[in-house]
Amino acid sequence: MSRFFDIVSKPARNLGTMNAPSTTPAALERRSRLIKLDSNENPFGPSPRVVDAMRAVLSAANFYPDDDCSQLRQGLATHHGVPVEQVLVTAGSTGMLSLLCQTLLAPGLNAVTSERSFIVYSMAVQAAGGRLVEAPMRAGEDSFDLDAILAAIDPNTRIVFLPNPNNPTGTMLDATVVGRFLAQVPGHVVVVLDEAYYEFALGFAALRRVAYPNSLEYLRQGASVVVLRTFSKAHGLAALRVGYGLGPAELLGYCARMRNTFSVSSVAQAAALEAISDSEHIQRVVENNILQSRVLAQGLSALGYRVVPTSANFLFCDLGEDAAAVAARLQDEGVAVRPLRSWGAPSCIRVMIGTPEQNHAFLQAARTIAGSGSRGSQATPAITSAV
Repeated sequence: MSRFFDIVSKPARNLGTMNAPSTTPAALERRSRLIKLDSNENPFGPSPRVVDAMRAVLSAANFYPDDDCSQLRQGLATHHGVPVEQVLVTAGSTGMLSLLCQTLLAPGLNAVTSERSFIVYSMAVQAAGGRLVEAPMRAGEDSFDLDAILAAIDPNTRIVFLPNPNNPTGTMLDATVVGRFLAQVPGHVVVVLDEAYYEFALGFAALRRVAYPNSLEYLRQGASVVVLRTFSKAHGLAALRVGYGLGPAELLGYCARMRNTFSVSSVAQAAALEAISDSEHIQRVVENNILQSRVLAQGLSALGYRVVPTSANFLFCDLGEDAAAVAARLQDEGVAVRPLRSWGAPSCIRVMIGTPEQNHAFLQAARTIAGSGSRGSQATPAITSAV
């Protein structure tokens, strides 16, 4: 029995310890040379306007940031057409996830989502002492079974997580389906509409002539929903950790009380405020994403792999073999992708849609591996994380 096992909280015991370095300096140096297509980042980075906004505030780094993120909250409220009380800025949208779990969950209570959804949901729920219930996906498909999610809700459920598009499958639920689902959710449940890939989903929805949900309209109608957005993806600010929730003012008020002090830096606030209005940069990123998604999908399909049509900035691909071994071989070829065993999909990988040059290099590496055969590889295991 360890020294602290008996005195840490039950949620902490259930999660276990994690304090040792996750990798070696040599592995980190090797990873720095890889083409990173494993974390759904923006391959173009922040726009020049945003970089200038960050530089402008660096000299004031000796001062604590505005704890309320006042200017950014007001900018987001104006941008979305909601009262400022319905906006809460956090350290990434995962920060908002944690606050919702701390505010709404406790031992004996649960949250519901689908299997093969964002892996951080489980961590946030367990850290709050709750239990995550994962409903099965549609049989033989890679999309959510909303009827199964509804059936999993019980009197102890407080949250339903609905990522749209979903990570890691990239699949999207349209407006009609989401509206019908929300109408059936009981009143004691808050639905978290996780829209981390919102900008990409809008682009694909317009291309395919389908309606992406207007989630803020549900909020305006008084529904118990919290909409999550982030600056980590389309805006290219992943390292700054800034996201936000849009939800009922009372609920966000409780969440705000649970938030860490000064959790969003002045640099992050300045960058996000400038990024809101930089529509040209977002358009460039989204257009590249749509075009290059076709390039990647066609290239992978030509190798005999099954690719799920995406509404995000990544592809979900079933290789039909051990994905971890293939990912390790790809690392040897200089490209990092995400094997999905931890998501319950051991034969699948998730590949970020990069620049044309990055995607060309990845497909070349994939062709090399397919030509030489990847089964039985003894390569170094691929580095993984929760992103």
